[in-house]
Amino acid sequence: MSRVAVVTGAASGMGLAIAGRLANDGHRVALLDLDGDAAERAARDLRGSGAKALAAKVDVSDRGAVDDALRRVRDELGPVEIMVTSAGLDEFVGFTEITAAQWERMLAVNLTGTFQCIQAAVPDMLAAGWGRIVTISSSSAQTGAARLAHYAASKGGVIALTKALAVELGPHGITVNTIPPGAIDTPMSRRAQATGALPSTDTIAKMIPVRRTGTPEDVAAACAFLCSDEAGYITGQQVNLSGGRYV
Repeated sequence: MSRVAVVTGAASGMGLAIAGRLANDGHRVALLDLDGDAAERAARDLRGSGAKALAAKVDVSDRGAVDDALRRVRDELGPVEIMVTSAGLDEFVGFTEITAAQWERMLAVNLTGTFQCIQAAVPDMLAAGWGRIVTISSSSAQTGAARLAHYAASKGGVIALTKALAVELGPHGITVNTIPPGAIDTPMSRRAQATGALPSTDTIAKMIPVRRTGTPEDVAAACAFLCSDEAGYITGQQVNLSGGRYV
């Protein structure tokens, strides 16, 4: 069945792969991203492959922008049935050097942005008696990570939010799960490697039982299943994508 899916952070990395996979599965997809031009290019590519897709420039920390984007989605694609929150911000900085502004911006994007996108979409799902929500959190929230205290805290909040919503929304036919990726080869991780904040891909791969880093497509495959009808009895779960490292 073709449903309406909204993916945030959909212009690159995991979000882009998720949007592409959902489109290939036959869903109508809205790609939301702060980089509106890149999101539009991605949506154009999907339309060129026969999918129905639109793009919108959105800062997920801005509730007005989120609401505006979802109104457009409803007008052009229909009520939202699937929400995947992949938009996120990272930053490597020592704990004693984190400023109040850095802390607030990290939570505003990663945690408040996730809350706002889900809250804006849930009324459609409640009306339909069916919905799928997948949040993208992080293994750093499970294990801890040096120089990422504000990032790990924000993603830990995403995990807790996911679990709370699974309990509240389950009786209404809505499942809510989170994917906490481990080492995934994305533009964000490549930038961190370029600055020396993360080890090289080859070094990381040696630490992982399956001996490779993950790909955005690995995340997209798991997400697509969680968004399917077959996953209706899975909710409130952390579906670890870590190659075995954090299991």
